[in-house]
Amino acid sequence: MNELQTILADSVNGLLAERVTRDLIQKAEDGTWPEDLWNELEANGLTRVLAPEAEGGAGGTWADAAIVLKAAGRHVAPLPLAEAVLAHWLLAESGIPAPDGVLTVMEGNFALAGGKLSGTAPRVPWGRNAAHGVALVGAEIVLAPLAGAAIAPDINVAREPRDAVTLKNVTVQSASVALPENALRLFGALIRACQMAGALDYLAAQTVAYANERTQFGKPIGKFQAIQQQLAVLATQAAAAGIAADHACASLNKGDAAFEIAVAKIRADDASSIATSIAHQVHGAIGFTYEHGLHFATRRLWSWRAEFGAGAEWAESLGRETIARGADALWPYVTAR
Repeated sequence: MNELQTILADSVNGLLAERVTRDLIQKAEDGTWPEDLWNELEANGLTRVLAPEAEGGAGGTWADAAIVLKAAGRHVAPLPLAEAVLAHWLLAESGIPAPDGVLTVMEGNFALAGGKLSGTAPRVPWGRNAAHGVALVGAEIVLAPLAGAAIAPDINVAREPRDAVTLKNVTVQSASVALPENALRLFGALIRACQMAGALDYLAAQTVAYANERTQFGKPIGKFQAIQQQLAVLATQAAAAGIAADHACASLNKGDAAFEIAVAKIRADDASSIATSIAHQVHGAIGFTYEHGLHFATRRLWSWRAEFGAGAEWAESLGRETIARGADALWPYVTAR
């Protein structure tokens, strides 16, 4: 780790470990907005890790941001921290000054005309809590105030807000950017892959700890070979997802990383299916109860799999690209990455 990464790791992990309690997550799932924690995250500059220093950011790279994003997943923070990191980066890329307050990203069917935005974005993360939303309309990044938006509340499996946001002739700021047409979905997939890698780390640590505490037939269940085998598979899946996410972030620092991001999301989705199954089998019934924190991570993993493109969607995209290049180009393309 470099100096900035060390500072980020100490700051975000220390803050979330101290403040994200079971009680806070339960209240957030019941609709209570943890404003104090959000204010602390903003005060520490963690939402602006990718923003330039001249704009009050840390001037970090995506490798630096990965530390914050994975921590958000590891501590299952009930806040749009990942979405805010992405939104601030998009605004910085477009040269639009970032406003104060909660930021989220909106992927929907929008029309921009005469500086006014109209349309609807389904399942906007934390839409009801956000002051502004960032969208990509054609080749333009758009910053839209949400004070006058029509909000239709909805939630995901983890009971996180995923609201439909409708705007009608809302005055916005916009600027052209040199980003892929699917940039919002692409980089959204990256932030989810990082969050999922963090949640998988938590899952592995929590399951190993439980297996060493829970006794059966006079000894911890973690001493049984069958359980050890499953724990090894879980740890392997978590490690693979983490490496794929880190590699995608590092590749993005160098330029085009669409291939690596697709791989990271596919790998995180596959790992989540396997790891959550093992974790709940090892924990048994206790893992589903509100007296235990396991389900806070597994329900988010199940939800995040489907967001910004499921693994199957990204796999199909890679398959189509491979066919278009031809069989002879596949191996050189993969090894060149």
